[in-house]
Amino acid sequence: MLSDVALDHVAVAVESWSDAWPRYVGQLGGEWGSGGQNVGFAPFQLRFANEARLEVLQPWQAEANPFLRRFLDQNGPGPHHLTFKVPDLEAALKAATDAGFTPVSVDLSDPGWKEAFLHPRQAVGVVVQLAQAAGSWQSPPPEGFPAARPQDRATLDHVVHAVADLDEGLRLFAGLLGGRELRRDDSPEGGWRSVTLGWGGPLAVRLVAAGSGGKGNEALAAWLGGRRGRVHHLAFAQPGRREPSRPGLAGVTPDQEPFDVIDPEDNLGVRLVVSRTPPPGPG
Repeated sequence: MLSDVALDHVAVAVESWSDAWPRYVGQLGGEWGSGGQNVGFAPFQLRFANEARLEVLQPWQAEANPFLRRFLDQNGPGPHHLTFKVPDLEAALKAATDAGFTPVSVDLSDPGWKEAFLHPRQAVGVVVQLAQAAGSWQSPPPEGFPAARPQDRATLDHVVHAVADLDEGLRLFAGLLGGRELRRDDSPEGGWRSVTLGWGGPLAVRLVAAGSGGKGNEALAAWLGGRRGRVHHLAFAQPGRREPSRPGLAGVTPDQEPFDVIDPEDNLGVRLVVSRTPPPGPG
C-alpha cells in the first residue's frame, strides 16, 4: 500500500473549454485555478467551494499526440481520469508493479512533473494517473472566462465509480492507493452497495456495485454493460431548492436528499447529482 497519497482531481474531456463553462462555472460556481496548452491536449482546472478540483481537457495540437482526439472520437465527451499525487513516483511504480499492476506511459524526464498511468483494463474502468509534482501551477484565466457567483458556489464532494466487482475496486483504491474507508452503504431497495474512500482532502471516491437483488441491481449491471467499471456520476452539493428524483439512483445515500440529477446527455457526457447539503466530509 502506498502512503501519503492525495486524490488531486477528477478530469473530464470536452471538445472546447468553453463548452464546460455554463454548467461548471455559471451554475455550480467553479473558480478558475490554472490552465494552459500541452502537446495533444489543453487542461484547465476549476476549484469549488471545498477546494476540490475538476480538470477539463480539450484537444490541442492533436496531430502530434492524438490520444485525447482519439478518446473523444471513440467515446464522445465524458469522464477521463483520476489523478493521485504521490511523494515519490519511482517508489509508487515499484509498489504498483509488486501489487500486480503494470504502469504505462511512464515519464520521469521532468523533475517538476513526473507521471505514469494505470490503464482502465487494470484500473477497473477508469484511467488512473500517478503524479509527482514539485510545486503548484497557476495561470490567469483566458479571455471570456465567466465570473463565478460566490453566494451559491457548490462543493464537489465525491466521484461515484461503479464497478462489477467491489473487491477488485477496493484492491486498487484502498489496497494500492491507500484510500481510507469512510463509510459503507447498502441499499436493498436500490439494489446496490458502496464503499466511500478518502485521502484526507476534500474529494473522495465512492465505489458502488450491484447488490443482492432488485430492479436497481439489474439496471446497474446493464449500465455497466460488461465493463469492469465506469464513472457513474460526480456528486456536488449546493445551497438552494432541490427536488427528490430518481429513487434508488446508484451511489446516492439518504443524507444527500433532496437532490437534482443532470443526465450525461445534458452535460457533456457526465452525470451530475447535486444535493442541497453535502454528506460527511472525507476528513
